[in-house]
Amino acid sequence: MADNVRTAVVEWLGGMRFRGGAPGGTPIMLDADGAEGPGPMVSLLVAVAGCTGADVVSILAKMQVALETYRMTVSGVRAEEHPKRYRSIVFQITLGGRGLDETKARRAIDLSIEKYCSVLHSLNPDIAVSYELVLLP
Repeated sequence: MADNVRTAVVEWLGGMRFRGGAPGGTPIMLDADGAEGPGPMVSLLVAVAGCTGADVVSILAKMQVALETYRMTVSGVRAEEHPKRYRSIVFQITLGGRGLDETKARRAIDLSIEKYCSVLHSLNPDIAVSYELVLLP
């Protein structure tokens, strides 16, 4: 299979529960009721946060930052009408490490959001995306 193709298999488990993932890979649980796992919309936020996080960690490593702390809270504001898609996404990113300063942190985050995060760039481009940065001493 080509490197640019991703496949997921999803199985219904009853109710609003689904298990899925890459064929042969570790599955994740989705529960649209939120009882036994995150729902699809929260999972989308987790995917965006994970993608952005991987970019930021990688970019900061290339900037020779010895990252010690990375924590993100991501919030999405949904439309009130169906399909109730996200209208805006806000990241709150807390970073700490040796060699880290605000310029490097913002550069890494901006590169992820504006260029590299494939999950974010797979979403509708009219979604407002912003972030807040907290730097630890």
